[in-house]
Amino acid sequence: MPGVLCGTKTITASRMCFTDFSQPDSLGCTKSDSFLTYCVADDSHCPILPGLPDDVAKYCLALVPRSKFPAMGGVCKRWRSFIQSEEFISIRKLAGLLEEWLYVLTADAEGKENYWEVLDCSGNKHHQLPQMPGHTKAAFNVVVLNGKLLFMGGYSMIDGSGAASADVYQYDSYLNSWSKLASMNVARYDFASAEVNGMVYVVGGYGIDGESLSCAEMYDSDKNKWTVIESLRRPRWGCFACGFEGKLYVMSGRSSFTIGNSRFVDVYNPENHTWCQMKNGCVMVTAHAVLEKKLFCMEWKDQRKLAIFNPEDNSWKMEPVPVMGSSSIRFQFGILDGKLLLFSLQGDNTLLYNPNAAPESHWQTCEIKPSGVCLCTVTIKA
Repeated sequence: MPGVLCGTKTITASRMCFTDFSQPDSLGCTKSDSFLTYCVADDSHCPILPGLPDDVAKYCLALVPRSKFPAMGGVCKRWRSFIQSEEFISIRKLAGLLEEWLYVLTADAEGKENYWEVLDCSGNKHHQLPQMPGHTKAAFNVVVLNGKLLFMGGYSMIDGSGAASADVYQYDSYLNSWSKLASMNVARYDFASAEVNGMVYVVGGYGIDGESLSCAEMYDSDKNKWTVIESLRRPRWGCFACGFEGKLYVMSGRSSFTIGNSRFVDVYNPENHTWCQMKNGCVMVTAHAVLEKKLFCMEWKDQRKLAIFNPEDNSWKMEPVPVMGSSSIRFQFGILDGKLLLFSLQGDNTLLYNPNAAPESHWQTCEIKPSGVCLCTVTIKA
């Protein structure tokens, strides 16, 4: 979940939250960026910057601010290919130039329109993402893979009928554009997903006919292919997943083999392709995030405490949240600059939790705040 939170889990007709992604793609480039363009028919063998060795030219391009990446991608094929490469990110990382942005799926005050907006570490709002192709979705999931946002599955209302989706879309933060990837083998919604060792896993959820699922699959971005893996021992839905030390952890949600919400944790080991089970999970989780190799959760029954899971010894500890007023307050999480942000769904001030501060200074208020109600977030460095 180096991404932070999956989409809305409630899917009853009266409370279902849908995201409208019906508009066409856009690079989001302004006319002022057009001076960069000097396109040629086939530039694959041209120098990156005329008169400079390629290694120097690559370093020069890596110095360009992140906000100009989409414009750079429109200059020529070679620039476009380079800024999408792992080499480009490596150069920026070595030069200490990586910029961390928070992508927030936000709902307007009336709940009629949802949109992605981008915030930096200072809370500055950079731009809104272009609308994603495809139908309106609810109960979807999002992860970050190789610096790109993957939007997977969900529940669609098409001509008055609901349907599970197997669609997968990718947002390229370098080019500010969406593209469609290979579809999952099984359409699903209200499921768990996470990135582990460069692979994306999806687990459980509901299927096409509303049946609860135990099946799981893995996405390989190099092959743009989904592969079915070993299923869970039992169906599970309304759950979430995260990756720790090369293993996939699936928690919370419900199971057909338990009464009420499940405390069992299903753990998948990609090396031997097997599942095992732990018994000390959390239940009815409304928000979760992974920060510094620990899992931070908030349970529905107690929104005034953070449950913090340490996978090294499979232990939990509770951290009181300094909130006043109604016990029904709810949060969604975001991560920026090594800190946990708690966005109030009631519009109150954002809380910031710094795990590296002295205990008496863990909590602060923060000016970083989305324009509307936060539905989910992911953090991408580039």
